[in-house]
Amino acid sequence: QKCEGNDFGKVMFLRGGFLVSVVGLLGKIVQPQTFGGPKNPVTTKLFVGIQFIRNMSTSKEIESSFKTLINDNDVVVFSKTTCPFCKKVKQLFKDINTEIFVFELNSHPDDKCAQMQDVLQKMSGQRTVPNVYVKKHHVGGYTDTKQALDDGTLFDMLEGDFKTYDFDYIVIGGGSGGLASSKEAASYGRKVAVCDLVTPSPQGTTWGLGGTCVNVGCIPKKLMHKAAIIGEDIDDGPHYGWTTETKVHSWPDMVENIQNHIRSLNWKYRKSLKDKNVTYFNAYAKFKDKHTLTLYNKSGEFQKEITGQNFLLAMGCRPVYPEFPGAREFCISSDDIFSMTEHPGKTLIVGASYISLETAGFLAGLGIDVTVMVRSILLRGFDQEIAQKIGANLEAHGVKFVNNCVPTSVTRVSEDKLMVIGKSTVEGEPGHKSEYKTVFLAVGREPCTKQIGLEKINVALQKDGRVIVDNSSRTNVRNVYAIGDIIEEKLQLTPVAIQAGKLLAQRLYGKKNTLFDYMMVPTTVFTPLEYGCVGYAEEAAIATFGQDNVEVYHIHFQPLEWELSSRNKNQSFAKLICLKNEEERVVGFHYLGPNAGEVTQGFALALKLGAKKDDFNNVIGIHPTCAEIFTTMTITKASGKSPDVENC
Repeated sequence: QKCEGNDFGKVMFLRGGFLVSVVGLLGKIVQPQTFGGPKNPVTTKLFVGIQFIRNMSTSKEIESSFKTLINDNDVVVFSKTTCPFCKKVKQLFKDINTEIFVFELNSHPDDKCAQMQDVLQKMSGQRTVPNVYVKKHHVGGYTDTKQALDDGTLFDMLEGDFKTYDFDYIVIGGGSGGLASSKEAASYGRKVAVCDLVTPSPQGTTWGLGGTCVNVGCIPKKLMHKAAIIGEDIDDGPHYGWTTETKVHSWPDMVENIQNHIRSLNWKYRKSLKDKNVTYFNAYAKFKDKHTLTLYNKSGEFQKEITGQNFLLAMGCRPVYPEFPGAREFCISSDDIFSMTEHPGKTLIVGASYISLETAGFLAGLGIDVTVMVRSILLRGFDQEIAQKIGANLEAHGVKFVNNCVPTSVTRVSEDKLMVIGKSTVEGEPGHKSEYKTVFLAVGREPCTKQIGLEKINVALQKDGRVIVDNSSRTNVRNVYAIGDIIEEKLQLTPVAIQAGKLLAQRLYGKKNTLFDYMMVPTTVFTPLEYGCVGYAEEAAIATFGQDNVEVYHIHFQPLEWELSSRNKNQSFAKLICLKNEEERVVGFHYLGPNAGEVTQGFALALKLGAKKDDFNNVIGIHPTCAEIFTTMTITKASGKSPDVENC
C-alpha cells in the first residue's frame, strides 16, 4: 500500500512466510523495519497472523500499538539505530539465540520519536532506549537486561517461569566460601539465605557455623602448629640466656583454649550474617526442584520448604574413610582431633597428604610418638624435591615412616590400644603390625554432594562426586553455581573459595564481570619446617614448558635466629623456577623455612604480575631476614654447584 506523505496509517504487515514490500510515493521500497516490523519476516517464525498498525498520531494510539507489539511478541526492544547500548542489547539476545522484535524509534520524525518516548515513559517509567520487554514483563535498559541475564531472571521470563521467590540467592553450606558469597550478595540489597547443618563424623564429632577451616582445619591446625613451635623455642631458650626448669605440655588445656576461640568465631559468623540481613537456617537442605529446597532438622524431620532464584553449592568436603575393617569404628580424622579432650598417645597417621604431615609435625612437636604410613609418595602434587626435604625434617623431629604400606584392618585389643595390620604395596616386602592408642586417617577428602537432591535437578558431577562448573562457577543447571572444595580440578584452599564466592556474587548482583584467576595462587604447608609456594612445581614446569626451557635457581640457607641453637644447617631451602625463553620469568616460587606464609604472601604478587629473575635481583633485601635470600640467588641446578650454606 502506498504511503501518503508521512502518513503511515493502515499499513498492513503480513507476519509469517511471505515478504511484504511497502512502497513509498516515489516508488522506493521502504524497509518493514521503518514501521516497526521484523527485519526478516521471511525467516522469523515468531510472528503469525495479520496485524494492522493504524495511524499513530495520538499518544493513546501509540500506546495501544505498543501494547499490541508487547502482547504479540516474546521480546520487544524499543531502540534507536544510533544508540550503542541498543546495539549491545541486540547482541545480548543474539548471543543467547533469542529472536526479538525491534522497534526503531528514530526511523520516525523527531517529533513523533519524542512523542513515542513520552508514551514509553508513561508505560514503563523509562524514557530512554533501549527499552526492553520480555513476555510482557518490562525489563529496562541494557544494564538491567544484562543484570537479568547474569542473575538468571531473564531466562525465567523467556521460559514463562518468572515469579517471585522467597530468596534471590540461597547458599547451601556455611563454610568460608559460602558465607563470603552470601554476605557479598546481601550487600547489593538481595534477599539471601544460608542453609548449614553439620553431619556428625563417624566418631560423633560436630561443630558450629564456619565450615572446615574455622572448626576442623586451618584455624585449630595453625594453633596446634604454633603450640609445637613454642616447644622448639623453649628448647632454644638456654642458648639465648633463658633458664627453664620444666617443659610440660597440657593437651587438655590447649584443646580447651582452641575450642573456646573457635566457639567465639562461630558466634561472630552468626552475628555477621544477622548484621548483613542474611537469613540463616540451621538445617539440612535437599532440592525438590531447581527453585525449591526442602529443609530438615538434625533428626531428619521436615521443617519447611523455601524457594530461590539462584543457588550456590558450597558444602565443602569431608575426610575419606577407607573400606577396611575398623576404619569407621576405631579411627579418627581431622574432623575429630582438634576437639579431642583425651591425649592421643602413640599415634599412627595413615596418608601422606599435607593434612597428614602437618598433623604428624605438631603431634611430634608436642612430644607424642608418631608414625606415618605412606602408600607411595609424600605431598603428591607439590614439588617433590621439597617434599623429600620435609620428610627428612619430620624424621629429624622424631616422626617415623612406614613406606609403601596400606592398612588392612584396625581392631581394638584393649581400652587404649588398637592393633593395626598393614600390607606392603611392594610385592615380597613385609607388611606392618603394631599397636597404637590413636589411628588418624588422612587419605583424602570427598565432596559433600550426596543426599542433597542434585540428581533431581540433573546437576552434572564427576565420577568422584565433584561438581562440574564453567569458568563463571556455573553448573549445567543455569541457576545453580558451585565453588570451593566440591568443584572439579581446582585448588582446595579457603582463600580460593572466599574469592570465588565474592566474585560470583559480584557477577550475579554487582554488575561486574571479573572471573577468578586460578594461576599463581600461593599456599603454605604448616609442617615444623614450613613450606610456602606459588606457581609451578619443578616437575610440572618441566612437563609444561620443556626441560631445555626451564632454569632452576636454588640455595640452602640458615635463619639467623637458629644460629645460636643446635639446629642443623642446610634445612631451610629456597628455589625459583624460571622460563629461559621469557627473559627468565619466574613461574615457580618455593620457600622452606620459618614463617613461610608471611614470606610467600608478598612474593605471590610478584609472580602474579609476571616478575622476572632480574626483578628479584634488583630488589634490595631486608637484612637479616630469611626472605632476602630470594634477592641474591645465583646458583642454578644446571651449573652443578652446591647450594649449601657457605656464609651469612
